[in-house]
Amino acid sequence: MDTKEYIESGILELYVYGLLSETENEEVNTMAKNNPEINDEIIAIEKAIVALSSSFSPFHSVENFEKIKDKLELKQAKVIELEQTRNWAQYIGWAAAILLLVGIGYQYNQMEQTNTQVVNAKEEKAKIEKDLDALQLKNKATETNLAVVRDANNTVVSLGGQAVAPQSSAKVYWNKTTKVVYVDAAGLPEPPEGMVYQVWSLKLNPLTPTSIGLLENFKVNDQKMFAVDNATEAEAFGITLEPKGGSLTPTMEQLYTLGKV
Repeated sequence: MDTKEYIESGILELYVYGLLSETENEEVNTMAKNNPEINDEIIAIEKAIVALSSSFSPFHSVENFEKIKDKLELKQAKVIELEQTRNWAQYIGWAAAILLLVGIGYQYNQMEQTNTQVVNAKEEKAKIEKDLDALQLKNKATETNLAVVRDANNTVVSLGGQAVAPQSSAKVYWNKTTKVVYVDAAGLPEPPEGMVYQVWSLKLNPLTPTSIGLLENFKVNDQKMFAVDNATEAEAFGITLEPKGGSLTPTMEQLYTLGKV
């Protein structure tokens, strides 16, 4: 908030009338010390209040009183005690000042509530936009996966569980024309921390494994469908569990699934 907005917010009037909390008073004091314009505004408000109250109670000096008495040729007479009258004009002035203060306080409170509502609305909008982006990405991934499964040109290779994990399974969708490979890893357990699944295309005679990619970000991939590198020639596919970053050759003791084309 710049200096002009701060002055127009009404907080300086509340400060002069003594209606701010201790923390808010300290804030205004600090602002006044560091900003001459704010300090001048506080002094102006104080002078305005003094002028407002004094305007309803005019002052006559002794000298002026004597001049008036001589002009009217007043003589010394018995003092007649009069009942003290109430200075209603002064009371009305203070009442007006109090009403002004209440009005300023109400407007300030309304402004704070409006600012809070604007901030909440912006946060809610940002959250909705983020959720919408995530939903659109998820829908796009679903459409891609369905297209892979429904593509009649894909050869589907079922990979069965091996000794280290008999209950594991996976599917490879391989387009022999485009060489594109997708892996459905829904049948694999979540890899341990610091480990990653690695996919291999295999030639069987002699046995020649070629790495075609890692199944990274396994936890966040809800549908467990992964695109890996192309496979030019393959007679079988296998998946092993390897240290993070993958291995140059498969760790056969960690062979989770295997299947022939």
